[in-house]
Amino acid sequence: MAPAATLVADEVAGSANSLSFGRTKDGKKLRIRSYPKFDSLEEERLYRKQHLAAAFRVFAERGFDEGVAGHISVRDPILTDHFWLNPLSQHFSQICVSDLILVNEHGDVVVGDEPINAAAFAIHSEIHKARPDVHAACHAHSVYGKAWSAFGRPLDMITQDALRFYKSHSVYDNFGGIVLDREEGIRIAKCLGKGKAAILQNHGLLTVGNSVDEAAFWFMSLDKTCHAQLLVDAASAGSGHKKIIIPNEEAQFTHDQIGTPAKGWLGFQGYYDEILAKTNGSFLK
Repeated sequence: MAPAATLVADEVAGSANSLSFGRTKDGKKLRIRSYPKFDSLEEERLYRKQHLAAAFRVFAERGFDEGVAGHISVRDPILTDHFWLNPLSQHFSQICVSDLILVNEHGDVVVGDEPINAAAFAIHSEIHKARPDVHAACHAHSVYGKAWSAFGRPLDMITQDALRFYKSHSVYDNFGGIVLDREEGIRIAKCLGKGKAAILQNHGLLTVGNSVDEAAFWFMSLDKTCHAQLLVDAASAGSGHKKIIIPNEEAQFTHDQIGTPAKGWLGFQGYYDEILAKTNGSFLK
């Protein structure tokens, strides 16, 4: 079996050059950022943990935190049935690489001294099990995401950014309170299918990706898309103007350009750079 690093790098590199001008006037080819290749799986483990810690800091800056709710996981590239999570009671804005918790497929803590969120394990363990291609998953109770989730319906394809989720998001409409049962985790994973996102009715948003960078960017984009949909629906109801839905052919074409793993990974890099500069890299310790 090929190392996870190779699988992810190949998947991300596949459309990294799409929608970019990558040459100088003299014909010199310019390097476009892409998922790195690693000399060892230990190097990739550190990379994944660093970007997981960064994702928590980015989420905190955007107000995606709410008490102990919310979690992001990334699959360990060495122990591939294990994944890294945030400790239960630590605020997203304070999480560092050294704080991350490694759990096995049974929910036992393998690395770390803090408990994890039971709902995090119930949801993430089943997603990682059902989707070998998914190396990361994000769930949080963001304001616009949970507001839109109250309608229990998918998003309309009314903006270019919404097309990242064209035929790639679903609605889990079986709200049963806090997810503590692995059976509900199985149902959520089944609802997600092969998509990149699920709207959990009366709950919030869930996104997945080949990398934590990709999953985190999809989450941020999905929450903004929910915000835009809420604004458009309110404006339409108040003014009587009809929403214009993007036709299927144009929607599919655009999704194939902006909804790929490469674009998700690349979309997060600016946020990673920003949080690295703002914190002087404090999350890396």
